[in-house]
Amino acid sequence: MTRQSRDERFSSFKEFYPFYLSEHSNVTCRRLHFVGSLLVLVTLVAALWSGMWFLLWWLPVIGYGFAWVGHFFFEKNRPATFKYPFYSLFGDWVMFKDILIGRVRLF
Repeated sequence: MTRQSRDERFSSFKEFYPFYLSEHSNVTCRRLHFVGSLLVLVTLVAALWSGMWFLLWWLPVIGYGFAWVGHFFFEKNRPATFKYPFYSLFGDWVMFKDILIGRVRLF
């Protein structure tokens, strides 16, 4: 698999996802993404169940906070969010699912 240039445009998510995974080769970065996504889900459920709607403001802070720490301190690259915000957000959840089913490893 060849690594796509950051300047290149992707015509589909299917084309983007291998690039997305290549930007998450560091296991600590992937773990931080997973923890952030899991905490987003827990916070969302807590907000909906309790009616504490102010918790919803924390969702982007939690999700992006964990991911960006992974990129800046462990992966040492710029998050794909800055250039491909929608594909990247979708990629976070596809990678989360792929980790859960064992397609992407955390160890």
